[in-house]
Amino acid sequence: MGFLHLFIVNKSGGLIHHRPLGARAPRIGTNEWLRIGSTFHSLHAIAAEASPVRLLGNKNSDGADDGIEQIEAGGLVLSCLQTRTGVKFVITAEPGTPDLDMVLKEIYVLYADCALKDPFYELEMPIRCELFTQAVDALIERVEKTGARLR
Repeated sequence: MGFLHLFIVNKSGGLIHHRPLGARAPRIGTNEWLRIGSTFHSLHAIAAEASPVRLLGNKNSDGADDGIEQIEAGGLVLSCLQTRTGVKFVITAEPGTPDLDMVLKEIYVLYADCALKDPFYELEMPIRCELFTQAVDALIERVEKTGARLR
């Protein structure tokens, strides 16, 4: 069990952050990451429109607004948290890795605390905030070391 990758996609489908989270994460080039981010954004939008279920509390009264929340495959689990502003936080991990939803929520808090409060950060642009990177590293290390539930 372990975390593999984190990527963050803005509301327009642009990749604004990507990085491996563990030693077992496959090495993927920048161009491939850009394609992965935009493809996931498109699939997320299609899933939201195609969903026959109307979830309570959706912003969109015409259909489901949540899109893809989790995909489980043979050797990979992909979990997504979409914020109210449309930013998608996506984490991939090995099957059986606990607390993916809580880790995503905690990464969202770190994004708000570190990146959004950085006076040099512009919305929708790539995140190049060392404080955010260090905080995510510390979070992942803490979760993997203790295996304890967050909050």
